Amino acid sequence: MFIGLGLIAVGLGVLGVVLPGLPTTPFLLLASWLFYRSSPQLQQWLLASWLGKYIRNYQRRGGMTATQKAGAIGVMTVMVLLSTFFFIPVGSVARVIVPIAGAVGVLTVLLWVPNAKDD
Repeated sequence: MFIGLGLIAVGLGVLGVVLPGLPTTPFLLLASWLFYRSSPQLQQWLLASWLGKYIRNYQRRGGMTATQKAGAIGVMTVMVLLSTFFFIPVGSVARVIVPIAGAVGVLTVLLWVPNAKDD
């Protein structure tokens, strides 16, 4: 069960790299923890992959810096607004879902991701 959930978390983390409003690091941290509990080989694979940099940066600093949080929130907000008002047709259900997903992403960064010190 943990392996399956970990793979889903990795998938969501990968989507978070390219989709506005979906955070990357929390999903990758969850996947790392799930793999730690179920498959050390998968955890090592995750840490050695290109996704591992998100986990290593987070671990090294103990969270995200205020600058990183502001940047992430700014990019999410801009991309959600652009998507909602320029690329999603009026009347589409996505015009409601995308801003909600963006708000969840912003709240996740603000409330769940710990603060770290700037280097």
